[in-house]
Amino acid sequence: MTTHEFPAFVHALPEADIPYKGLKGWLLAGENGQVLYAESDTEVLIPEHSHGEQWGVVIRGRIELTFQDRTRMLTRGDMYHIPSGATQRAHIFPGFRAIEHYAERNRYQVKKKR
Repeated sequence: MTTHEFPAFVHALPEADIPYKGLKGWLLAGENGQVLYAESDTEVLIPEHSHGEQWGVVIRGRIELTFQDRTRMLTRGDMYHIPSGATQRAHIFPGFRAIEHYAERNRYQVKKKR
């Protein structure tokens, strides 16, 4: 059986405080970084920025990712590795799901409950 949604135990993780409307994620964090289970059901534009090293895999949908003067359209099964400090930007399309590992252990903060 396959599913396009993350299982309940992923949604039970702390939610990440992500500053881009429409993009949600749940954090698994430790001494060696953070894993973000990311999802979006709307179009999201992430402006140019940089941070520590990042690796990810698209598990559903698509993302147009630009870094190191190269733009790529990534879809299910595509992996990406962005070196630390590389300038990047992204265009996320509805239905996107990905798992991303950040070398920075404090890349995202936990979203405060209201």
